[in-house]
Amino acid sequence: MSDETVMLGHGSGGSMMRRIIDEVFFEAYGTDELAEGNDAAVLPAPQTGERIACSTDSFVVDPLFFPGGDIGHLAVCGTVNDVATSGARPAYLTCGFILEEGLPMEDLRRICASMASTAKEAGVRIVTGDTKVVNRGHGDGVFINTSGIGFVPEGLDLSGANIRPGDAIIVSGTMGDHGITIMSCREGLGFQANIESDAAPLNHMIADVIAAAPNVRCFRDPTRGGLASTLNELADQSGVELIVEESCVPVKAAVAGACEMLGYDVLQVANEGKMVCCVPPDEAEAAVEAMRKSPYGCDACVIGSAQAVPDGGKPRVLLQTAFGGKRILDMLVGEQLPRIC
Repeated sequence: MSDETVMLGHGSGGSMMRRIIDEVFFEAYGTDELAEGNDAAVLPAPQTGERIACSTDSFVVDPLFFPGGDIGHLAVCGTVNDVATSGARPAYLTCGFILEEGLPMEDLRRICASMASTAKEAGVRIVTGDTKVVNRGHGDGVFINTSGIGFVPEGLDLSGANIRPGDAIIVSGTMGDHGITIMSCREGLGFQANIESDAAPLNHMIADVIAAAPNVRCFRDPTRGGLASTLNELADQSGVELIVEESCVPVKAAVAGACEMLGYDVLQVANEGKMVCCVPPDEAEAAVEAMRKSPYGCDACVIGSAQAVPDGGKPRVLLQTAFGGKRILDMLVGEQLPRIC
């Protein structure tokens, strides 16, 4: 392809658009469905008794490339994980690009190659897409929208509303890695320790947990707003009180140091490759062991439990501090880290 940058003509619907589709998108991840060239992909129906899970997300991260990933890797991981939290087997992705005039074509190829590699790891197929181009200065390089479709096995019903008093709260690994990585890159912070994004497709790990702990209540990925916001959402959804042991929450020393320096609460910082899981207490050990068998769950651990809301109280999240006291762990208020995903 002779074009070195994206031009407005690449979104015109004519021969230039045909060229970028054929020589960039198809070349990176051209599936049979994409190659048919139709406006809609026709896909096999789920098996008898299965249900369809569907999710959509948009990605506007700045910078486009960062330690541990890029916007393409992030887009596939984010949508695969959202679908997988329902217990579904992610199968198909759609992909829409908003490209800015002047984006280097090499950057676009690199993003597409990353998406193809991540989709292959997750075992999903990119089956249809769309491309638009906006004027220079109006798009920040590239925005990506992805939608995911998966199939939920018969009899599986995962929801934050399912949490019961006594249930264990599990996280699959260290908190805050992605948010601090993005902030470090954007602001040019020279941390001596290597900090990189945790973005990863977690569908295989989730499937292993479901097999090991068949009565699992729910999964939730603590992205924007971090662990604190996710736990508050789950407490409200289920009508319980969640108690978290601060000393049990895994955090890398470099991330903890960066949060201290920047004045952030690490429990409110974004993650893109971690999962929160709630299970009955007698299945907690099996769930943790299943997570630890995955390369993305080696730091999995139990961080707390659910209990009934006291009479006259409301659902909330309490943090048992390292000093022996308790404090309310609130959701993130406002925008702490803009453009992190």
